[in-house]
Amino acid sequence: MRGLVVFAALLVAVFCKETFEGHQVLRITTKDEVEINLLKELSGQEDLQLDFWMDPVDVSLPVDVRVPFHSLQAVRAFLGYHEIHYEIMIQDLQDLLDKEQREMMRSRVFQPRTTDDYDYANYHTLSEINSFMDMLVQENPKLVSKIVIGKSYEGRELNVLKFSTGATKRPGIWIDTGIHAREWITPASGTWFAKKIATDYGRDPALTAILDKLDIFLELVTNPDGYEYTHTTNRMWRKTRRINTGSSCVGVDPNRNWGTGFGGAGSSSNPCSETYRGPGAYSEPEVRSIVDFTKSHGNLKAFLTIHSYSQMMLYPYGDTSIPCVDEVELDELALKAATDLESLYGTKYTFGSTFNTIYQASGVTTDWAYDQGIKYSYTFELRDNGYYGFILPANQIIPTAEETWLALMVIMEHTKNNPY
Repeated sequence: MRGLVVFAALLVAVFCKETFEGHQVLRITTKDEVEINLLKELSGQEDLQLDFWMDPVDVSLPVDVRVPFHSLQAVRAFLGYHEIHYEIMIQDLQDLLDKEQREMMRSRVFQPRTTDDYDYANYHTLSEINSFMDMLVQENPKLVSKIVIGKSYEGRELNVLKFSTGATKRPGIWIDTGIHAREWITPASGTWFAKKIATDYGRDPALTAILDKLDIFLELVTNPDGYEYTHTTNRMWRKTRRINTGSSCVGVDPNRNWGTGFGGAGSSSNPCSETYRGPGAYSEPEVRSIVDFTKSHGNLKAFLTIHSYSQMMLYPYGDTSIPCVDEVELDELALKAATDLESLYGTKYTFGSTFNTIYQASGVTTDWAYDQGIKYSYTFELRDNGYYGFILPANQIIPTAEETWLALMVIMEHTKNNPY
């Protein structure tokens, strides 16, 4: 009987969603600026409906692009004609998505009654994550509370878990996951972090010392409208779900919507672009709610925003090559965090300023946070470095969370020990 229920649920999920049969993800390796510019030209051909997972910006970085089946012949011909090297990273995207969906359906047969029963080794819907948060608060009332800092564009609550052992307005650490909807590994890891904090307080001396001095604020699904949409309609959705006046294209990139550098290079004014910055800085309620909370709190000391993929740790700035004032300290701290992360499973991270490490990006979270006086502002790009991209298998959730936690602990301990 359970098998029939799972099968029926899978059928409903499949028929309600956009499918990606025959879509391939290509990894393109460029050798010079001429080839970079040719790929930028290719990206501008809207009829091809290309989805660049890693943009053409620098010859030192690969370019990953999802190519719909109907565009494969044209793209391959273009690359062949210009002798641009590429490999097939994902042969058929739908195959991976079907496997992901089957695993999720199997996990839903059993509904957890406590956070101990929650399946941390699988991906979950928004409602399941919200239920997890409520259970965690109920189980740990002296340590964990839930704050609603606003509502999304479509009216969903923006929930933040607060871990605190002291009075209000203590120094705080902010962590957010799920700001880009399709990056499922980030809220999955964030859920594991939440359980880890609740479980280890009073047991792990290092974490206990942190929470005895600092509060931790954790927003698990920063873009709930987009995240819900990836579960119901389009797994590859990245942006918010704002209706853009005068355009048939929906959504704003919430990581191009912040005030620092807003409107500069590394963001787009085109509502159809995946990096569309929006009609104005802080136009997205998902962003504005964090801005208002941060300013109201007034005493955040670290700001950690978790993305995927490419295995990087990035600090300000993204909109300019000019080093931030604290670059030496931030770089040394990133080295220590990356070293501790690698020690568990051998996962290697690169690190540096956003501009110099990955690409120019304007209006991003950590640039804004740093300019608010929050020195320890970092963007994490979790696993992997390209084989699965945004479709990281569920069996990598716990290893990813475990190793990332080591890096977070390095930064949080440093923040505790270096009040400023």
